[in-house]
Amino acid sequence: MDNFDQLAKQFEPMIHKIIQTLHIYKNQKDYFHVGLVALWEAAEAFNPVKGDFSNYAYSYIKGQILNEMNRSIKREERSVYPKEDYWETVVDQNPGNPLEVEFLLSYCDTLTEKETKWVIYTCVNFLSIKEIAEREQVSLSAVKQWRSGAKRKLKEQLLEIVE
Repeated sequence: MDNFDQLAKQFEPMIHKIIQTLHIYKNQKDYFHVGLVALWEAAEAFNPVKGDFSNYAYSYIKGQILNEMNRSIKREERSVYPKEDYWETVVDQNPGNPLEVEFLLSYCDTLTEKETKWVIYTCVNFLSIKEIAEREQVSLSAVKQWRSGAKRKLKEQLLEIVE
């Protein structure tokens, strides 16, 4: 491994020069990494009979970086990322989640009105106990009692269904 470390240190300026000549300004570290991997592959595949290593390494590294650029361009073309303005104009097709609420309410038949409120606030609106207490203008302990009663009754109901 020390041998490759020396080789990498020796050819590091060449990799940076290739990146510069290809006018790569985004993700330079990623392309440098591709260049190091290509240097490793070039060192493994090099045949000294066919010529000088530095010429072979230059061609191989540049080719691998160009291949990675092409793959990156293809990935970008295939992926569509709408601008932030787009998401502001999209209208929620189901703002009230009526099916979720209806489904939850079907399990809340045995619950009191306040326990049912806890279930809806928690499961649909994702409110914390503190937020529910503020919205309903009650104490935290009151909301905790709603939660306790709702959980107990829903567990009993679930056990009846399983049996």
